[in-house]
Amino acid sequence: MSINNSYFIRNNTLLYNTYSNTGQAPITELFFGYIDKENPNTIYSRFIFDLNLDLLNEKISDGVIQTGCTSSMTHTLIMTNTASFDLGLLNATKLSGEIKRASSFDLILFRIPLSSGSTGSTQPWDEGVGKEFDLGIGLNDTESTFTRRNFSLDPSNWFYRQTTLPWSTEGIYDNSNSITGSGVNYSGLTIIAEQHFEFGNENISFDMTDEINGILNGAITGVTGWGIAYKPNIELFTGTTQYFSVGFFTRHTQTFYEPYLLTNYDDLITDDRNLFSLGKPNKLYLYLYEDGNPINLDSNPIVSLLDNSGDVIPSLSAVTTCRKTQGIYEVTIPALLGYKSPCTFTDVWSGITLNGVSLPNVENELVIQPYSKSITIGTSTKEPALYGFDYYGIKQDEKILNTDLRKVGVIIKKQYTSNQPLEKIRAYYRVYVKEGQTEVQVQDWTQINKTPNEHYFIFDTRDKIPNEYYIDLKLDVTGEINTYKKQIKFQIVNKK
Repeated sequence: MSINNSYFIRNNTLLYNTYSNTGQAPITELFFGYIDKENPNTIYSRFIFDLNLDLLNEKISDGVIQTGCTSSMTHTLIMTNTASFDLGLLNATKLSGEIKRASSFDLILFRIPLSSGSTGSTQPWDEGVGKEFDLGIGLNDTESTFTRRNFSLDPSNWFYRQTTLPWSTEGIYDNSNSITGSGVNYSGLTIIAEQHFEFGNENISFDMTDEINGILNGAITGVTGWGIAYKPNIELFTGTTQYFSVGFFTRHTQTFYEPYLLTNYDDLITDDRNLFSLGKPNKLYLYLYEDGNPINLDSNPIVSLLDNSGDVIPSLSAVTTCRKTQGIYEVTIPALLGYKSPCTFTDVWSGITLNGVSLPNVENELVIQPYSKSITIGTSTKEPALYGFDYYGIKQDEKILNTDLRKVGVIIKKQYTSNQPLEKIRAYYRVYVKEGQTEVQVQDWTQINKTPNEHYFIFDTRDKIPNEYYIDLKLDVTGEINTYKKQIKFQIVNKK
């Protein structure tokens, strides 16, 4: 599995019944309750955002992300809670002023609707230039408009999405479902996901898989962004005279915790050509390059498997293949039984067409091994082993531009031995940054690709925030798992 991070292109917090704009604020406060004890007025906020899916679409168009071999492509919205670093903020008597930390609540993720809900025109919106907000200011209240440089009444806000264009419904939707004419009620929203917050310091983790996949394949159109809000029963809560809030970092944060859409997709290569065994399924791959760059064929090739006499195995004639990732095609050979081993078979790849030109068949040899070669039976236990590593593609302490795409090769060898090839190993890597003694995960443990001649993974800096990064390795050798810390350290820097 690999990942792609898609970041926000705009975001803003809409404050109930005010013209205030906080589009440039580094933190969004989602709040509810009463702000004025002497003259109680219910108040709440909603957060809206839009995503930049250009890099994700580019990878799909180039075939880097391909669902032909699997339908496994998931999308999760990640936003970091500003209280997740300090347990003392849980149920704090005061965060600032009269604000208390909210707990035991639900947030919804909704799609910004068309002007009439599921029908009507789209509602594009602008982020705005404000950082501060004033819960009491209106169009005629100009006392602080020019004296507070970070305060703005420019759209978007509760009433307007752009300077002369109002939302079809104030605040995007009506939480009391009281609209009978044109407009949008809460009941007319498309709710993408819900999340319960028990303590109030949890991070946002909304599953957007169906939503984003629908946009990518064209089944969902006209989307101008999404919103996050409390459920109506919380927004309209009248059983308190207090003011509750929860905060999340926005796209304008100066920290590493910029919100993003995390996409996981399956591009794992596990080539069994050097370890092709009887009695179990095996995977074979065809790799295509032009001047060292991976290229895609016009259509998927087919594969036939020939036995050691040169005869096509009847059940393995013209087997369909799938494209695993850019320039790499996969075929799964079902378990073979009844053949003498070891013996040499031939896999023939045909139907190879590039830019309308038919290319010759490709024939490769493989040696079928007995199933017993992949297992160990005896009276003694396996001795533990330690391993060493060499790398190419990223240098130790290298400064890498955030426009690079690196192929990182990992040479795995037993310590105190020569670089003998090690095949029966599952290798994994993880990526993280450090904040003091805390390791902030960027990519969880991901299996490293294995081809007949190398272990490697692709590291894309284009969707990574400039910072100092670390890569750990983990090896799984017949159930023995060893982790090797800080094997690679490097920096990603901005290109300007």
